[in-house]
Amino acid sequence: MLINYVRHGEGKPLLLVHGLGSSWRSWQTIMAPLAAKRAVVAIDLPGFGKSPPLAGEVSLQTLANAVTQFLREHDLIGIDAVGSSMGARLVLELARRGGVVGSVVSLDPGGFWAGWERHVFHASILLSVRMVRALQFALPLIATHARLRALLLAQFSARPDALAPSLVLEEMRGYATAPWFDGVLNDLVRASPPQGIAPGSLTKPLVIGWGRLDRLCFPRQAVRAQQAFPDARLHWFERCGHFPHWDAPEETARLILETTAD
Repeated sequence: MLINYVRHGEGKPLLLVHGLGSSWRSWQTIMAPLAAKRAVVAIDLPGFGKSPPLAGEVSLQTLANAVTQFLREHDLIGIDAVGSSMGARLVLELARRGGVVGSVVSLDPGGFWAGWERHVFHASILLSVRMVRALQFALPLIATHARLRALLLAQFSARPDALAPSLVLEEMRGYATAPWFDGVLNDLVRASPPQGIAPGSLTKPLVIGWGRLDRLCFPRQAVRAQQAFPDARLHWFERCGHFPHWDAPEETARLILETTAD
């Protein structure tokens, strides 16, 4: 399985799975504190970052199967896992399958919408990516301008003006150029609600984290996620948007280390 990844730190392994259009670099805000305690394995999902697309179907299930195969090939089955947005939904799927991952932290997972929320999500993402693709020539300038960053990333972060320009540039380039962006977005929007698991099925801790100010996956969806995974603990990030590891990196790193501690 040809999946690009980086590994930092020593100790018990910890898997990081990014969201739609991103790459492992989305985690740079919390990489240092995590790598100080754990051997962090941050991957580029197939069709994103530096990982080539897979042949055949473009879907969330394909991505989940690919991550599972990657873990088998690297003797990492049972690894603790953290996911963001689409990646958060993927790590929930791996937890549901049983035995693939250990403790899980799922940050603002997509898919728990109802009715019009699905269409708002789709329209918001489409508007952003079309703007980014049209403005590729100006992305370096936009990334360094606080107000322009705020316009493009308002639905992802409660404080886009405070984000590092290098992080913003990496994210926007990913949205514009990822080969699987459109296909995975379509599958994410059209797919059935995520399957959950019965009470008492979890053998490892599972925490679902949600930003109180998430404008993409609205906070009310957190209740549905916890209903699907009734043994999960719900953690609220105050004054945070869709990406808590951007808006509250210290709190996010602390939650991950505490949840996945032996």
